[in-house]
Amino acid sequence: MKGVIYARYSSDNQREESIEGQLRECKEYAERNGITILKTYVDRALSAKTDHRPDFQNMIKDSGKGLFDVVIVWKLDRFARNRYDSAHYKSVLRKNGVKVVSAKEAIAEDSTGILLESLLEGYAEFYSAELSEKVIRGLTDNALKTKYNGGGVPIGYIIDKEQHFQLDPVTSPLVLEAFTLYDKGATMKELVDYLFEKGLCDRNSRPLKIDVVARLLKNRRYIGEYRYREIVRDGAIPAIVPVDLFDRVQERMVKNKKAPARKKAKAEEYLLTTKLFCGYCSAPMVGESGTSRTNTVHRYYKCANVKKKKGCHKKSVKKEWIEDLVLTETMNMVFNDGMMEALADNLVAFQRRENTSLPLLKRQLTETAQGIDNLLNAIQQGILTPSTKTRLEELEETKAQLEISILQAEMEKPPISREQFLFWLHRFRGIDISQPDQRQRLIDSFVNAIYLYDDKIVLTFNYQDGTKTITLEQVSGSDLGAGTAPAQKFPPP
Repeated sequence: MKGVIYARYSSDNQREESIEGQLRECKEYAERNGITILKTYVDRALSAKTDHRPDFQNMIKDSGKGLFDVVIVWKLDRFARNRYDSAHYKSVLRKNGVKVVSAKEAIAEDSTGILLESLLEGYAEFYSAELSEKVIRGLTDNALKTKYNGGGVPIGYIIDKEQHFQLDPVTSPLVLEAFTLYDKGATMKELVDYLFEKGLCDRNSRPLKIDVVARLLKNRRYIGEYRYREIVRDGAIPAIVPVDLFDRVQERMVKNKKAPARKKAKAEEYLLTTKLFCGYCSAPMVGESGTSRTNTVHRYYKCANVKKKKGCHKKSVKKEWIEDLVLTETMNMVFNDGMMEALADNLVAFQRRENTSLPLLKRQLTETAQGIDNLLNAIQQGILTPSTKTRLEELEETKAQLEISILQAEMEKPPISREQFLFWLHRFRGIDISQPDQRQRLIDSFVNAIYLYDDKIVLTFNYQDGTKTITLEQVSGSDLGAGTAPAQKFPPP
């Protein structure tokens, strides 16, 4: 039998068996039962109360490839602590011809085993729920005594030996000063700079982020309020900020949120960045914008050497024009059936060249199988010696190892058929190039590089012989010689 191991370490109980211990006992179980392990799936510090576990989902997905017959877990609660998830995913595995076995829990494959497995899964869910209740009960008891309940300690406080909040004599004055400065009109950026000058920074010795300072200004602990779930107690923590100052800061933050944004709008996306090059000097063409006398914003691609005044004479071109032209030519290629067939052939060939180990393993398997057949034919003809038997056993062992290696290689990088390639390629025919993200996807997938001259464009696509030249005469309404972008003009502050 072919099998895989699934191991999980939950963050809610530090006394549970380690990942290494689980793997060791699962491997021992596999050896005792003649199961060949192809792969291990491991989720660390993740609870089994939900199915949001990356390697668990990868295992379920891989089960559909028919590469393994059994999933070995240390105990059933490693698989799931939720009866619905356990039943659902075991059903999925059964449909794929895979069963789940426990290395530490002997469960018979009869009606008694079904009952025992259900009891174990129910106990796992009960244990998880009970543990959660105990944790909440303990935290609630702490809250009733206004004790620290874990998590980050707010700037300005320290925790004493009895787990109570106390003022930090170094940072609490800085918190009060931050509230005062913001109340007097300081911006968030100015507060970040002020706190950094006073020595308040993150773990990497960098200035605090603006959202961290914003949360600081909203933290009601600074007026002495203690809160945990439904428990709210005023004056239970030493206050740093007067209530009236805190309220004024909240009002100002609301007003600033509703006010027009001070930051510039998100920069315009230039789709051809890293793909558009000057045909004369091969320098990249970069996005640039300027505002005309009529306050109209114009966007261009400009040769980087022209921008740096390094002697190139290439003229700038309008952003919308060159992007639309490249998109149109790319879509024309996508709608060419012959081109799609050739591209699929190239992709299949590339896949074969890239995966050199799998064809070699398959060839070795064929040769080994042929050797076994030859020996069996010899035995049938009465040729049987001690060396014949030894050689046959060696070939059988080699064949088993090669089959395992092939399965492992296919699991790591499953081959994609020509039909699957064509299906994926043809999906681009339904793409909506009016959507920015889909325009970018089309460019990234097919366009390799664009070389721009003043009288022609050379397009190179991501496939063999995928080069196309467009001359000035072929382009209707050409903008190849559009001239330079207008000088940048910035609005008054």
